[in-house]
Amino acid sequence: MNSVQQPESRKAVILGKQRNYNDVVEYLNQHWAVAPDTSLERMRKLDKALDFLSQKIPSILVAGTNGKSLTVHFAAKLLQEEGLSVGSLSAPHILLYNERLSLNNETISNKLFTEIANKVINTAEQADITAHSSELLTAMALQFFLENKVDVAVMELYKGGASDPVNIMPSKVVTITRVTPAEGETDQAIAASVKEMIGIVKKGTTITCGDQNKATLQLLQSMTESQGGIWAMPIRKLANLPYPFEQLHGRCAALAERIAQTFINQTIQPNATIVSDSLLCKPKGLRGRPTLEAKRHSELNPKRTLEQFWKETVNDLPGKFQLLDKEKPSILLDTASNLDAFKNFLLGTRLLHYQRPLKGLAIIIAAEQNTLENEEFLKQVRYFFKKISGHIFICPAQDLDAESQAAESWNVEQVTNNIKTMKVKARACKNFEEAFDLAKKTVDERHGLVAITGSHAVVHAYWKLKGIKKF
Repeated sequence: MNSVQQPESRKAVILGKQRNYNDVVEYLNQHWAVAPDTSLERMRKLDKALDFLSQKIPSILVAGTNGKSLTVHFAAKLLQEEGLSVGSLSAPHILLYNERLSLNNETISNKLFTEIANKVINTAEQADITAHSSELLTAMALQFFLENKVDVAVMELYKGGASDPVNIMPSKVVTITRVTPAEGETDQAIAASVKEMIGIVKKGTTITCGDQNKATLQLLQSMTESQGGIWAMPIRKLANLPYPFEQLHGRCAALAERIAQTFINQTIQPNATIVSDSLLCKPKGLRGRPTLEAKRHSELNPKRTLEQFWKETVNDLPGKFQLLDKEKPSILLDTASNLDAFKNFLLGTRLLHYQRPLKGLAIIIAAEQNTLENEEFLKQVRYFFKKISGHIFICPAQDLDAESQAAESWNVEQVTNNIKTMKVKARACKNFEEAFDLAKKTVDERHGLVAITGSHAVVHAYWKLKGIKKF
């Protein structure tokens, strides 16, 4: 991805200490340890100190258990196709904090990231606000979007809903991708999770959802309506993405289409003339069966369609089922860190095998404690390797970033032994480097695949091993 550079005409005067890029990174790393503020009172104070940035930027909010970053990514592409300037906030990052902030699908440059960070951090310190890093990054995103005069900001609520700093945004369009309960989670715990996520709904907010569980949808709908929100029909279809991504990311793309269309319909003037090349809007009076004159006009002036858009749309988010087929052997990177995402990863790997039979498959998994090691994980692994032969290498989740500093790696020996009881070829490794070296030896250099998954940490470890410091 390209980086957004500082506009030449922009002259910002910032009071307080001037940190360089590395100083900013260190500051953010340290402030993940600040106690979270679920009331959002601290975030509101920071927003006020920055002259109420949240009230100046139209926004779309994306919450849920899985698929949030992809939905943000696809929605931003659609809105950009409509001619809008689009800011995006997503989380977490793999290599650099910059990955979280983008303008029209271009990541923010180090220089601009540093300048905006200084303004936000110094404002917080002058207002005597000891902010959490998630609050600082949210404020930085808003400052970045305002300075670049975006038409809309598409923002991911990384953890939760009501208590996420992004929830200070008075958005009229929101989505919940899906609510996936942890294994053995009680109905009360599921209801609590739904309540937390639905906290992004305000009076008059339109919400749509991609979940397929009827009980969860009923709960979401009742909570939405009780808060004065507008419940839209849940997504059923899959957007027609190129193979194999329709099965993997098609629902996220369909959600993105719905929220982008809702935003466009809500923000245009009721009597405005819709531009002829809009993918998301139709002029009034042309719904339903077209007239002969309209048919002739469309034949002479073929209009780009949503179907064409999706067929040409490629997911280029790092670590989201990212296939590096120029490597020898081919490498597949996926940050799947919970069971639902892991199932999707296995599905995608099978689809790749059906498309082009693999001559050797090795899966390297490194996960944090209490994320993947359960009975359902073992069942999924067993079923997968009944269909496709291969090896699995288990290693610790090394180099956990500052955001996950309280997390611990899973027990490599225990997980390996559990997998072996499923009659799957598994091996414990002391680190990622050892696992990667062994995995490459088990597959064909030209037609084999080494898949790396289980956490952001293991994907980071791959790029670190390759000597890559930024995308």
